[in-house]
Amino acid sequence: MPKDTKEKAIQELKRLEAMPGVSAEATVSRNYIEWLVSVPWKKTSKEIKDIDAAEKILNEDHYGLEKIKERILEFLAVRQLVKGPKGTILCFVGPPGVGKTSLAKSIARATGRRFVRLSLGGVRDEAEIRGHRRTYIGAFPGQIIQRMKKAGTVNPVFLLDEVDKMSMDFRGDPSAALLEVLDPEQNNTFTDHYLDVEYDLSKVMFIATANVTHTIPAPLKDRMEIISLSGYTHLEKLAIGRQFLVPKQLTEQGLEDAKITFDDSSLEELIDSYTREAGVRNLEREIGSCLRKIARQVVKQTGAAFEARVDRPKVRDLLGKPKFRSQQIHDKSEVGLATGLAWTEVGGEILSTEVALSRGKGNLTLTGKLGDVMQESARAALSYVRSRAELFGLDPDFHSSLDIHIHVPEGAIPKDGPSAGITMATALLSAVTKIPVNRDIAMTGEITLRGKVLPVGGVKDKILAATRAGITRIILPAENERDLEDIPADVREKMEFHLVESMDEVVSVALDGTIVPLAAKAKLPEPEKVIGDEPPVTH
Repeated sequence: MPKDTKEKAIQELKRLEAMPGVSAEATVSRNYIEWLVSVPWKKTSKEIKDIDAAEKILNEDHYGLEKIKERILEFLAVRQLVKGPKGTILCFVGPPGVGKTSLAKSIARATGRRFVRLSLGGVRDEAEIRGHRRTYIGAFPGQIIQRMKKAGTVNPVFLLDEVDKMSMDFRGDPSAALLEVLDPEQNNTFTDHYLDVEYDLSKVMFIATANVTHTIPAPLKDRMEIISLSGYTHLEKLAIGRQFLVPKQLTEQGLEDAKITFDDSSLEELIDSYTREAGVRNLEREIGSCLRKIARQVVKQTGAAFEARVDRPKVRDLLGKPKFRSQQIHDKSEVGLATGLAWTEVGGEILSTEVALSRGKGNLTLTGKLGDVMQESARAALSYVRSRAELFGLDPDFHSSLDIHIHVPEGAIPKDGPSAGITMATALLSAVTKIPVNRDIAMTGEITLRGKVLPVGGVKDKILAATRAGITRIILPAENERDLEDIPADVREKMEFHLVESMDEVVSVALDGTIVPLAAKAKLPEPEKVIGDEPPVTH
């Protein structure tokens, strides 16, 4: 023990010696001394110094995730060069089922450290983190000290699971109590209310996991290095299914001795028609479901060795009709129908936006359970189209005799976020000019009243969703060009990206008609010629 702690322990021991053994106070005192003795103060795990061995372990356990593996190997390299570096605090953020928790276990295996896990989902009492004071009956140290005792060393890999799902109530705010734990400047003197002595957490490697970052308090987020894990591509899921999930499920269902072969076509069928997710958790369940049905046949057939080949028709035979229809691009280019890209907590989605015009008094109707941000984007899109009306060959007062209805289908699902602006503006412009929107183009970006296109997040997930739907051309804000590096090369090669800075560029790419650039239009004496064969909409 450190000197101060040892003095306190000996002082408590002297008090215990002077007490009657049967008194309640003696029990409290004895428990306290036992905790001080059982918590690790100096014992460390011997770390694996071999970076190549660590890399091999990470590749054995996980497919892909190159950036994260690089970050872990960098951490190990620094450990070799620096004596006594500060502990790191990483936060893996990504949708469910992409391997955040299992990645933390792999890091412990690759570094040769002990692994302990604390789930923070639903924790709302500050004493869970810092412990209760010894004045309370049944007082205990907090979960941090309890897990350190379980680890038995001062340098474990400590997983804080679901850090975005903590809540607070009248008993305190546990996320504020975590600030001391996760701050490298403070956690060498972490004080638990029960132990009431300083405890050094600076050698611990903390790893937090979360599905989203916006529910993590800003001061807590500031203390962690955020590493994003986006969803897996179709090819990555195929490789994960082949290398990891099928062998694992064969063992779990007791079929490792049976001659069962899973074709790639069967895995493709499961990925396309039976799962709709960013991770691979449901894919594993569906593989298990297929194998359980085969296990029943194995048990029935006694005697001869059992052989089975699982292909696409066999999957449909075992699991019944597909659960999901694949999101596909529209059959033909239509007026007032644009394809947008959305980000959800479980990965990317394509989102159609429809605009209908009817005679009326200039009312704007928005449906599809849109949140405040998307409603504001729709109004900004309308204002942009009105401000450009003459340049598009429209009557400046076209809206006054029309009711405009913007609808985003699947109305039961709440939708919000600042990335549908240019999609709404394109669909609206298409409706009023009667020029169809190209069916093979999807877009994402926020719009300003002056027609500037602002950058958005979740680009990789959105582009993967577009790939699944068979879309080959993407309109992206120019400032999102740096995000294209994160997209796998096999996906990037199939795609054609249009990087835009203004709505005028979006229009020239997205609308399937004769569109003259606005600068040229401004010089035309008769703007009506811009529209082609269709007459302008005037009432």
